[in-house]
Amino acid sequence: MTRELIKIDDFTWELPRTGEMRVPGRIYGTEAMVRAIQREETLKQVANVASLPGILKASLAMPDVHQGYGFSIGGVAAFDWKEGVISPGGVGYDINCGVRLAATRLEEADVRPRLRDLVDGLYRNVPCGVGSQGSVKLSAREEKAVLREGSRWAVAHGFGEEGDIEHTEDGGRFAGADPEVLSDRALNRGKKQLGTLGSGNHFLEIGVVDEIFDDTVARAFGLFEGQVTVMLHTGSRGLGYQVCDDFLAKMARHVQTLPFDLPDRQLSCAMIESDPGRRYLSAMACAANYAWTNRQILMHLAREVLMKVLRIGPRDLAMRQVYDVCHNIAKREEHLVDGRLRQVCVHRKGATRSFPAGHRSVCPAYRSVGQPVLVPGDMGTASYVLVGTEKAMAETFGSTCHGAGRVLSRKAAKKAAKGRAIYRELEDRGILVRWTGRSTMAEEMPDAYKDISEVVKVVHGAGISRKVARLRPMAVVKG
Repeated sequence: MTRELIKIDDFTWELPRTGEMRVPGRIYGTEAMVRAIQREETLKQVANVASLPGILKASLAMPDVHQGYGFSIGGVAAFDWKEGVISPGGVGYDINCGVRLAATRLEEADVRPRLRDLVDGLYRNVPCGVGSQGSVKLSAREEKAVLREGSRWAVAHGFGEEGDIEHTEDGGRFAGADPEVLSDRALNRGKKQLGTLGSGNHFLEIGVVDEIFDDTVARAFGLFEGQVTVMLHTGSRGLGYQVCDDFLAKMARHVQTLPFDLPDRQLSCAMIESDPGRRYLSAMACAANYAWTNRQILMHLAREVLMKVLRIGPRDLAMRQVYDVCHNIAKREEHLVDGRLRQVCVHRKGATRSFPAGHRSVCPAYRSVGQPVLVPGDMGTASYVLVGTEKAMAETFGSTCHGAGRVLSRKAAKKAAKGRAIYRELEDRGILVRWTGRSTMAEEMPDAYKDISEVVKVVHGAGISRKVARLRPMAVVKG
């Protein structure tokens, strides 16, 4: 290995403090993963984040880490609430991009004969792709209600059930949202996109529980081998993108008035308790609530399609939400740092919360076992359900990985896919795919991502989350 990194154990590496770094970096990965990120700007980004005021313990990188805007995707950083900063680049453009998983009573044999009809029905009834518009059109007043209320707005308007809210991180509502801080452009972009899947790595997937690793926790989550599941991955769409863009521009000007220099202008930030910091938190909360509402509506649409195509009723389908987690967010949390509890702002950019059994933020249904952690793979491999751990609280501010992580840029993926029919390759493996966009299949082909099983092996081996179940895809709708 290079002299830059110190190997702590088989899955953990330290980037020592140098230059302006206030804390070390900590990277989770195998030797092969670490060698790969050393060829990118990722380690430099980890070091840059470590130089920001108020950062605590370490600048963290999960095994799915890859280069992003300012902060690496797969990066975690916690800042003291009084002395630290908040940075839109540490949350990302797709605020509260996240994953929602639902389980059914059905088994694979119940859906395999109708799988083609099912994926066609989902593709027709779930709007997806760049600039897609949903059937839920909002007035200015209704949109502001969505931004304040989150998932509760959707359930109150007939999209889903009350139990969905309990099984959503933070009850599907981020407190402190204030639509008045949003630009007119952000609000306009949000009016027509509610109930849409988006593009890129966003998806809606019919899967099956392929293997159980922890019987006790799987039972608590309501999962069994052979069970049909529905998973979706999407976020706050154009509204969230615009919020990030607007506040990056504002903070780029604001940070010039602060008494410290940034190693990278993409790390533009504000002190958390400053006026710009509070305004960004309020805007971010709006986008987070929009994303939760969006996933609530989409899962309801998927439920309706399953019942219609399979010609069954709610009792036969018995579809219920397992959990919904976000992985692009900054949150005020209480953590033990150097022997005392401190109020901190945890940035998770391409990282998932991983809270253990007994934590008060874990919903009552799962408090005895810990929070579900949903880790989607690419459309041709597997996804995993994990559970949060005490070690994550001690080492990573209750955080773990969020997915496979790209190894090929979209441009490189398109080059590698030239001459191949990716959808046929997947169909030969029993996975049906529907998509929009000419280049979607090439950009999102399985080869473009790390091996999800290797990523999960790292977080399981490091103890920052624990394997519960593996899901195998059967049908996928891509944006």
